[in-house]
Amino acid sequence: MVKSVFKSTATVATAAFVALSFGAASTAQAGSTWNFNMWGGKRAFTAGVESLKVDLEKAGGGEFELKINYGDALGPRRQNPENIRVGAFEAGQLCVGYYPGKLPLYSGLELPFILPRDLAKRAAVEMELHKHPALVAELDKRWNMRFFGPAFLPAYEFMGNKRIETTADMKGVKMRISGLNAKVLQVFGATPTMVTAPEGYNALQRGTIDSFGFPYSYAFGAYKLYEVSKYVTEGLGMGGFLCLQTVNNEAWNAAPKAVQNALPAAQNHAIEKMITAYTEADKKWIPLFHKKLEVVQVAPSVRQQLVDGSDAVYREWAAAQDAKGRPGTEMLEHIKAVVAKHMK
Repeated sequence: MVKSVFKSTATVATAAFVALSFGAASTAQAGSTWNFNMWGGKRAFTAGVESLKVDLEKAGGGEFELKINYGDALGPRRQNPENIRVGAFEAGQLCVGYYPGKLPLYSGLELPFILPRDLAKRAAVEMELHKHPALVAELDKRWNMRFFGPAFLPAYEFMGNKRIETTADMKGVKMRISGLNAKVLQVFGATPTMVTAPEGYNALQRGTIDSFGFPYSYAFGAYKLYEVSKYVTEGLGMGGFLCLQTVNNEAWNAAPKAVQNALPAAQNHAIEKMITAYTEADKKWIPLFHKKLEVVQVAPSVRQQLVDGSDAVYREWAAAQDAKGRPGTEMLEHIKAVVAKHMK
């Protein structure tokens, strides 16, 4: 295990050097302790990995620790894939939209409106999709890691200082959303801009972002964006990031067998904990938003305009993947089939 703590300015090269310098210690201890890098503090989104910690440490019988390091304590969130790959730390949180081009097939799960809004169904869809051989290989061969735990998100709404009720209201608005969802908003004149979650408060306060797309409602509350906003939408229900927890292959292989065997049940328990946490967050935050902000109800017909505009984005994404020798069309059809199965 590498015990060094990386500052937010750490580089991947530095992380790799430290990992190699302490390689012997890492190999010896990787089976007993995993350092997990997480941005932000405890919130509904982290309920899943916190549940995994409890269940897997219990299964390990004192021979395993999952140490969650909040606030990017081990290194910048945008470098989690590189740092996990070289073993600078054993495990961490990923959200595909933070890493353009680094997880190209996984980005298909971020296509606009493609995943269910219902939390339980979305979780079931994502868990099945993580098993697809092409996605397993993308993590394994390029990044020396494997899927470890669920980190599904509620559908996205927008909070900020521009009132958005129709697609016409998006024209010229600087809207924070991830790449593939951004393409749909661009059709209606929006100016998509990507900043990370912890940067959202200052971005809204300074006006570098007009409206911030986030999972509703927990993320807006967790990052206090309502303090620097006037409006929030309800009814858009957009897709956003596809997030997951991953672990370095060597660390996984060195983990106690009891921990490996306990993972499937622990993942199911983590899903339950996340759904409960999101539900409780809604009870806390939605009434507060309704009190402090103007809540803009977006009509189903407006949402349908965005859904209709997504088909071209799907085709473009699949064609781009195919052109690079990846199974883009196959992956798109698989995603659609899995969603359809779980929506019955």
